[in-house]
Amino acid sequence: MPVARRAAAQDRPSQDRTRLDSQPVAGILLDVDGVLHVSGAPIAGAAEAVQQLRENGHRLRFVTNNTTHSRRRLAEQIRGFGIELADEELQTTPTAAAHALKDKRVLALTMPDIVEDLGEIELVGEGADAVLIGGADETFETNQVFSYMTLARAFAELQAGAELYCLHKNRWWQTARGPLLDSGAFVAGLEYAAELEATVLGKPSPAYFQAALDALDSDAELTWMVGDDIEADIAGAHACGLKTVLVRTGKFRPDTVEVARVQPDGIITSIAALPGWIETAT
Repeated sequence: MPVARRAAAQDRPSQDRTRLDSQPVAGILLDVDGVLHVSGAPIAGAAEAVQQLRENGHRLRFVTNNTTHSRRRLAEQIRGFGIELADEELQTTPTAAAHALKDKRVLALTMPDIVEDLGEIELVGEGADAVLIGGADETFETNQVFSYMTLARAFAELQAGAELYCLHKNRWWQTARGPLLDSGAFVAGLEYAAELEATVLGKPSPAYFQAALDALDSDAELTWMVGDDIEADIAGAHACGLKTVLVRTGKFRPDTVEVARVQPDGIITSIAALPGWIETAT
């Protein structure tokens, strides 16, 4: 079935595929970039949808691979879209890194704004126990963080025995200017050169999804993941037993969905359609 026809069919969720008989009100994990906004421009109807989900009794957690802003600043940005949000409801990858790399000496190739979220990590320029690769952004600062010399320094630390970690391994992300190369390309390059595999701390890491479930006090089979990334959001959540909804905003590409190894339980036009859709699905 062509993607357009299949997507339309998935807008009307199959009862045997999506019904959650055990609990009428589900927990919901909401991606941020591409679902609530693109390049800082809010998705139409996002604020109203989040408000309606809350009024319907759903427990929400906002889960993001954004690695360019601190949790404090990112929460402020989301509230600026008119979305009700407490800082504690927002789960970011730097906070996951702070837990995983606590008390380690770390060479961090990250945007400066997230340093406040790295907790007790000791940041060093050499003699590292671990190398941490963050994400790119749309500013000139990316050129400095991921320059040849900084990547060569990271490679040298890996050759000396440091472990490789990354906040995510995204290939690209959607911006107002179109798709932009993300830092997953640099992670892959370091893996190839140093002949090792990076530990991913953000989505689609099972530990990241489990932390979100723990925060909601929700079982995987009673929780939905709503995202725009067929790999990090949909496949990652599916592997952890969550139900999934793909939005046709942000990174959504019909051809990518067509060949994806994991299909979402539903596809909707945008988060604006989620409150009505999920009530029929649960």
